[in-house]
Amino acid sequence: MNKKSTKEKKSVSLVLGSGGARGLAHIGVIKWLEENNYDVQSIAGCSIGAMVGGVYAAGKLPDLEEWMCSITKMDMANLLDISWGSGGIFKGDKVIDTLKDLIGDTQIQNLDIPFTAVAADMITQKEVWINKGSVFDAIRASISLPLFFTPVKSKGKLLIDGGVLNPVPIAPTFNDQTDLTIAVNLGGPLLKKNETKSDSKDEEKNGWGKFQQNIKDFIDKYSDSDETKEKDWSMYEVADRAFDTMQSSIARMKIATYPPDVEIKIARNACGTLDFDRASHMIDLGYQRAKEAFDANHKVV
Repeated sequence: MNKKSTKEKKSVSLVLGSGGARGLAHIGVIKWLEENNYDVQSIAGCSIGAMVGGVYAAGKLPDLEEWMCSITKMDMANLLDISWGSGGIFKGDKVIDTLKDLIGDTQIQNLDIPFTAVAADMITQKEVWINKGSVFDAIRASISLPLFFTPVKSKGKLLIDGGVLNPVPIAPTFNDQTDLTIAVNLGGPLLKKNETKSDSKDEEKNGWGKFQQNIKDFIDKYSDSDETKEKDWSMYEVADRAFDTMQSSIARMKIATYPPDVEIKIARNACGTLDFDRASHMIDLGYQRAKEAFDANHKVV
């Protein structure tokens, strides 16, 4: 932590976008901000951004980081609780309950940092800003990735991943009286092949690649098997890529309309949606991308 006084710090509204395991980069971004004299005074997060942002607002980010960096592949497989005919492959309860046990739950209105989790209502087709109630209930609603996790029913609403409508939710910060709005966009331009890190051998060795394939196979069982066999991509891959493409497109439009003071971009192929085994790599990448973004925007810092 920087030892300068709070009065000398620049106040920040932090916007953390959606993008699966790429969102572990948010942890690195927050680390860089803390080390460079920035004071986060409000957080708006979507999906994985809501998870990292909510845990940070609760003062428990080190606990989340330690868990993410140490969890085994078998642990992750055990956290996926199969749901039968409920609008998603997995219920998501085990993930949230585990995090509650690890970190503890609290009410959003009791957090030291104002926090908003963004979800989408399937019925009204509108954004839902959750800034009251249980932190982890808000996170669970915001991470309801279509097809993967079941939707959340709340007060007559059917909530899914906020990335469907607003993957980089800047709007909740509009009335903040802070020096800077910083947005972390997980749908950044693609890295070239020689810039990406291939872990295929490690995945094969530790079984993680097989675990992801099992998920793909499970989804494909409920598709037209003959049609699927004629294609190179599985149903899981099509759904995953389609959602990523949609989010990236929406994010570009949102940011063009309401540009933040600093945008930190994480390439959308930096890792796969389920590559949570690459936590350390993504945290380091977030730290580096934050530094690069501020170096490029030195006039505002």
